[in-house]
Amino acid sequence: MQQVNDIRRLRALLKAQAAAGRTIGFVPTMGHLHEGHLSLVRRAATQADFVVVSIFVNPLQFDRQDDLDAYPRTLEQDARLLETVGVNLLYAPEPESFYPCEPALLTRIEVPGITERLEGASRPGHFSGVATVVNRLFNLIQPDIAFFGEKDFQQLRMIEKMVEDLALPVSIMSEPTVREADGLALSSRNTRLSDTERQIAPRLHQTLTKIVEVIRLGGRDFRKLEAKGVELLQNAGFSVDYLEICRSADLQPGEPGDADLIVLVAAWLGSTRLIDNVKVRGQDLAPLLHWHDGCLNSHRPSPIIGSDVLNRGS
Repeated sequence: MQQVNDIRRLRALLKAQAAAGRTIGFVPTMGHLHEGHLSLVRRAATQADFVVVSIFVNPLQFDRQDDLDAYPRTLEQDARLLETVGVNLLYAPEPESFYPCEPALLTRIEVPGITERLEGASRPGHFSGVATVVNRLFNLIQPDIAFFGEKDFQQLRMIEKMVEDLALPVSIMSEPTVREADGLALSSRNTRLSDTERQIAPRLHQTLTKIVEVIRLGGRDFRKLEAKGVELLQNAGFSVDYLEICRSADLQPGEPGDADLIVLVAAWLGSTRLIDNVKVRGQDLAPLLHWHDGCLNSHRPSPIIGSDVLNRGS
């Protein structure tokens, strides 16, 4: 594995790979790698001839300076991990060499619509920072395929839209969220949890799966389900930023007639902000329900849907 931090050297190495007809797979990261990142790299190694990983803690996407300062930097450890999973090139620049000017004067990418709710409402400027850095990385590396995890689902949808809107010549591939045995989504921020908080943290995923269970059984009062989910999380010790049932395609609020849904949550546990999501696919609902004129009809007696289902096991 080669490691570079200079743009000129990066471009020279990648130009040689393209000239040799090799497909380039790219996994952008901010480092402090875990199995979720490594699963993306392994997937890239099966889909591309030459795998590039970037490690760059992007200051543009942090809405708080203390959060940027606290983000763990473990480059040497990360490099050793990447050597074991088939990475050909690690690009790990410093901010001074990556951006051509100070942030206030930098051209920014804005992706309207998909970024205005959920994370976008809670973290102003975050998605502009992500879109700007990903677009710049795409321009520098010019990958054929780029790989992203589904834990940051709104980010994934934003990047897909940016690629489509700007006609960028890269295919976007996603991988399911990788979890601990107790369901907690892997995240670089999990190391900030205290021992007590780490015991509580799996409740985030458990609450989402309970909501999904109710939806699969026929529950369609989405706003009531959201409120109950927030209540359960607050009782467990979380401070909830948002918990919403949305359409998977555009992340607008879900309505009773929608089939492909996703339940998304962001919540603070102590000083650590966690996000997660669980999908509800249309085929999971089809055996139980059909729709006519916007009203729910069932071929069998409707199941009892209420707080007892959400409370089960909580």
